[in-house]
Amino acid sequence: MTTLNPRAVVLLSGGIDSTTTLAVARERGFETHALTFQYGQRHAAEIDAARRIAQALGAAAHEIVTIDLRAFGGSALTGNLAVPKDRAADEIGAGIPVTYVPARNTIFLSFALAWAEVLGAWDVFIGVNALDYSGYPDCRPEFIGAFERLANLATKAAVEGRRRLTVHTPLIHLTKADIIRDGAALGVDYALTLSCYDPTPDAMSCGRCDACALRRKGFAEAGLTDPTRYAG
Repeated sequence: MTTLNPRAVVLLSGGIDSTTTLAVARERGFETHALTFQYGQRHAAEIDAARRIAQALGAAAHEIVTIDLRAFGGSALTGNLAVPKDRAADEIGAGIPVTYVPARNTIFLSFALAWAEVLGAWDVFIGVNALDYSGYPDCRPEFIGAFERLANLATKAAVEGRRRLTVHTPLIHLTKADIIRDGAALGVDYALTLSCYDPTPDAMSCGRCDACALRRKGFAEAGLTDPTRYAG
C-alpha cells in the first residue's frame, strides 16, 4: 500500500523526548521511519521500549542499528564510570556530566541522514531539548543548525539541487513539563517509555539518576501522574 504522506526518519531512543517527537512527526502528517541504536549502552531495556513505542505509534518501519561505542568508552553509559545519583537540580544543569556520550548525536544523525537519502526522505526528527537537559553540547540549537548545513553539503540529492534536508527539533525550546503535556494531548502512553540511565535488571527505573530526576520533575510540573515504576 502506498502513501502520499512525506517520509521522515525519527530518532527513537525509547524515552519521553524521542517518543513525543515521533508523535509530533506523525501528527504533522509524515510517514514515520523510526531509527534506534544499540550502541553499547549499559542496558537493553530502552531498546525494548523503543520497539513498543514504534508499534504503538504506527511507525511505517523501525530499524535497530548496532554500533559499538563501548570500544571507545568515555561515558558512564558506555564505560565503567558510575552513573551519578541523587544530584540536586542545580548540579544537573551545571557542566557536562559523565553520562554524556562523545559525539553520540553526531553519529546518530549521520545514520539518520544516510537512511533518509535512501528512503527519498527530506526530513529528520530528533528530540533534543535545550532547556530541561543535562548539559549535553549536542542538544543545542547551534549544533543542530551546523549539522543541517553539513547534511546539505554532504548528500547527493542536496548537491544536485533537488531538495534540501531539514532537521526538525520540535521540542528544543520546551520544558520537560511542556513536552509531557504536548505528548499527552497527542495520545502518547508514557507507560511505554523508559528514561532511566541505570535501570534494574527487570527494567525498573532507579529513581535516582539525572534522567529519572528530570522525568519526575516534568510530570510533577505538568500536573500528570508518572506511570514509571521506580526502585527508589
